[in-house]
Amino acid sequence: MFLLEVCGVAKNHVGESVNATISFGLPKGQKLAIAGETGSGKTTLLKMIAGLIEPTTGSVLFNGSRILMPSEQLIPGHPKIAFLSQHFELRNNYRVEELLEMANKMEPARARHIYEICRIEHLLARKTNQISGGEKQRIVLAQLLTTEPSLLLLDEPFSNLDKIHKQIMQDVISDIATHFDTTCVLVSHDAADLLPWANRMLLIKEGAVVRDDHPANIFYTPQNEYEAELLGTCNCISVGVFPGIKALIPEANDSQQLFVRPSQLSLVKPAGKGFEGTVKGVAFCGSHYLITLQISELTLQVASLESDYMVGESYAVCLKENAKYLLL
Repeated sequence: MFLLEVCGVAKNHVGESVNATISFGLPKGQKLAIAGETGSGKTTLLKMIAGLIEPTTGSVLFNGSRILMPSEQLIPGHPKIAFLSQHFELRNNYRVEELLEMANKMEPARARHIYEICRIEHLLARKTNQISGGEKQRIVLAQLLTTEPSLLLLDEPFSNLDKIHKQIMQDVISDIATHFDTTCVLVSHDAADLLPWANRMLLIKEGAVVRDDHPANIFYTPQNEYEAELLGTCNCISVGVFPGIKALIPEANDSQQLFVRPSQLSLVKPAGKGFEGTVKGVAFCGSHYLITLQISELTLQVASLESDYMVGESYAVCLKENAKYLLL
């Protein structure tokens, strides 16, 4: 049996017809990532799952029972579902340990373990006006976890965090999945936040699921340009428009489109044969350089660990050995 079942839910404005619905089942222990463009309905979906807003149509089941909606109970939500909003708040003029004690339903030793996991044990004696935004977020997360939820919903938990606090939060969320019997659903607009963490991913577009798969499968085998670009830079090339692609992939035909990530390509010299172009830009991205290559009207992105590329030079494009790509 699924821990969570989302059954044909949609939320539409008053007077609008329902054009798309969302359905999926979530087994216990799974780490589910939800991605989609701004306005695609990610946060709305999380709030419907949490029982915080009522769907226009459909229902949500938790452990086989329908989650009650706000119109059906005095206090919205489900006691076993925790929702960490982008817009979290802490009461002012309280010590952190006082706030945590108000929410805590655990034995003291287990609660202390939660505080260690959330990296807040050094903050317990401080007042809430003496801590940073990233620290406040982890305190709110600890509050939620000490209520012993079975399902944790995380809405853009890395937004508005600097690099240091973002890394801490990523470590915390990773540790939660490892140390506790909590199923997690995470929404983020940045693929880099989702790909290393999730073992399943839903892609949402205009209130509908357009892909449900393992993150690596979606990353390397997108079914269209929306999927390709949602998870990072991708070269989307029509073979018929750029027949030189056949120098890379002989089996390609003119009716197909090639999807290939920059990391699956390399540049070689001497140029003069095959699929080649001129370097138009070299950008340092920390772990690699992103080379922009102009091939006629096509702008191609190639990732490289080397920096010795000069604007104006010509290179031939090659597929790396065992490179992953998709022809549609």
